[in-house]
Amino acid sequence: MSVPTPHIQAVAGDFAPTVLMPGDPLRAKVIAERYLEDVRLVNEVRGMLGFTGTFKGVPVSVMGSGMGMPSIGIYSYELFHFYGVENIIRIGSAGGIVEEVDLYDVVVGMGACTNSSFAMQYSLPGTFAPIASYKLLQGAVSAAAGLSVPVKVGNLLSSDTFYDDSSSLKDWQKMGVLAVEMEAAALYYNAARAGKHALAICTISDCPFKGTLTTAEERQNSFHQMMEIALETAARI
Repeated sequence: MSVPTPHIQAVAGDFAPTVLMPGDPLRAKVIAERYLEDVRLVNEVRGMLGFTGTFKGVPVSVMGSGMGMPSIGIYSYELFHFYGVENIIRIGSAGGIVEEVDLYDVVVGMGACTNSSFAMQYSLPGTFAPIASYKLLQGAVSAAAGLSVPVKVGNLLSSDTFYDDSSSLKDWQKMGVLAVEMEAAALYYNAARAGKHALAICTISDCPFKGTLTTAEERQNSFHQMMEIALETAARI
């Protein structure tokens, strides 16, 4: 396949080697306008806004991924395989499921457990463990320390269901999984298969077992610590 792709109108060279991917395309716009210099719009197909600019003189792109593993699976695959992107950092919201995780905490996904069948396409003779790139993980932890932002590093659960009819979160909680979200595992699978680098950095937007949550507006316009950690990581690659 050549570029543009069915989902991205950008041409070769429009994306930087590192792309930040929030789920919400409007959050991508907020990041581009707030943090990047010399910004230009490189994608708006289906409203999935993508921008490229510089941060501290380093080229960085930011584009929405949409919700769920099928959506980020498409966008990250095309960025890795057709646009020469080397690093994708997911920056999104997650639900905290262990007691020590609270609203607005920043969680870095060392690994991504999942209830998805996404990996079946690889016909592996066992169970593949989708994990983050150590290069990006180490960079994010270092960047967070430089910003004096505490982070929690551990497993995420990438779930195919937002409105889950079961009580399975309790079972993942028993295994020490820090938070639940809907994209990281597919991103980690795609990066592994392409020989590229991926990381998920999430801000806790709700804690289902504590009954606390943030608003949609807060999720779109806040969570700046997570964004700054991702940008500093991108600037250091």
